[in-house]
Amino acid sequence: RDRGKTGKVLEVSRDENKVIVQGLNIVTKHVKPRKQGQAGGLVEAESPIYACKVMPVCPKCGKATRVGHTVDKAGKKVRTCKHKGCDGTF
Repeated sequence: RDRGKTGKVLEVSRDENKVIVQGLNIVTKHVKPRKQGQAGGLVEAESPIYACKVMPVCPKCGKATRVGHTVDKAGKKVRTCKHKGCDGTF
């Protein structure tokens, strides 16, 4: 239902291998009022999704991509876009 959408990763849970992405996988929770004067109702919040379902977006070509590693001229290892014809680093 959220395929093709992009968002910022808010939280990473390494033990469960899940991430929370801003604006994706929105669930509606029915909340009861707990204290005097507190309003109950429907609350929308982001729900975790598996990290294997998330891909980084290349800043140069703007597409979801796999990550490759190359060594630049200074000898540093950098992450690169794996799309054909794109030499973007991030």
